[in-house]
Amino acid sequence: MKHKIAIIAGGDSSEYGVSLRSAAGIYSFLEKDQYDITIVKLRGTAWQALAQTASVLAENDGVVPEDTEQWVEMDKNDFSFTYNGEKTNFDFAYITIHGTPGENGVLQGYLDMVGVPYSCCGVLAAAMTFNKFTCNHYLKGFGIRVAESVLLRKSESHLLTPDTIIAQVGLPCFIKTNVGGSSFGVTKVKTIEEVVPAIEKAFAEGSEVICEAFMKGVEITCGVYKTKDKAVAFPITEVVTSNEFFDYDAKYNGQVDEITPARIPDEVRDAVQAMTLKIYDILGCKGIIRVDYILTGDGAIGRDAKGDWQINLLEVNTTPGMTATSFIPQQVRAAGLNIGEVLNEIIEDNFSKQ
Repeated sequence: MKHKIAIIAGGDSSEYGVSLRSAAGIYSFLEKDQYDITIVKLRGTAWQALAQTASVLAENDGVVPEDTEQWVEMDKNDFSFTYNGEKTNFDFAYITIHGTPGENGVLQGYLDMVGVPYSCCGVLAAAMTFNKFTCNHYLKGFGIRVAESVLLRKSESHLLTPDTIIAQVGLPCFIKTNVGGSSFGVTKVKTIEEVVPAIEKAFAEGSEVICEAFMKGVEITCGVYKTKDKAVAFPITEVVTSNEFFDYDAKYNGQVDEITPARIPDEVRDAVQAMTLKIYDILGCKGIIRVDYILTGDGAIGRDAKGDWQINLLEVNTTPGMTATSFIPQQVRAAGLNIGEVLNEIIEDNFSKQ
């Protein structure tokens, strides 16, 4: 009997479309002779399963269609759907929602209640990593370097003036949503006059905003995963863009060079991979995560392997993008691994009795 797998996508953030592309990517990676796979789309209270996912994607060149009669309502009582009189229950859920409710622990809590195992972090780790300010300051207590930052909540934002914020984090700085992705609502602020508009833009994406000090250096990202019997750190990717920062156009419209493996000294690579696995354990993560960093110091700025390199945490991603060109598939290929086999290990680890 094939395991019945739900790839859960969509969600209620601005990265809804990105999530659907990640779902198509994951579907393309998984072994069809081993799994019976259905894409499930969540948007507010509308939960729908793409009946006959295989044929629908084949007809649409691998793209998840928004409008098709094959979308059928999910039964939220047990996370199932019925099509042509046949009811389908799932053995496992692969969550690829970027934002709420799949990245912040809300969906994980529901799946725990209905007894469906899933691919990523549990409720606590997901909720913590979704909140950048909370996660970074928690990890700071374990010796992880983070940027100076200020947290704003809508109900209290009037208590901090632009002068107060800049006095703490300096200029330039980044202002972005604290409880969402980093593709929308992000501004690199260079003058004090830009602070208020940037805060308003970030509040459009969520109820909390983080103002974070700018760090000049080399931006990198490292993916890792663990199963019951092994820990794997992928080759590190260096992110180089001519844009002001790694924004939506850089991520999804090709305005970036993504260099894997990163052009950094071996000892820095080893330290970053070790730190990423340490963060994985501290937070109690599960499945694949990706951690973003800025390397600073004389070595990083001058590209001098003999100089000083400092590793600074940016953020932890517990449901990283999984399109064919996303960081994780790139890093898996660079490691000489097969992404389908990696996902298979993660899924089967949930059914292992070890």
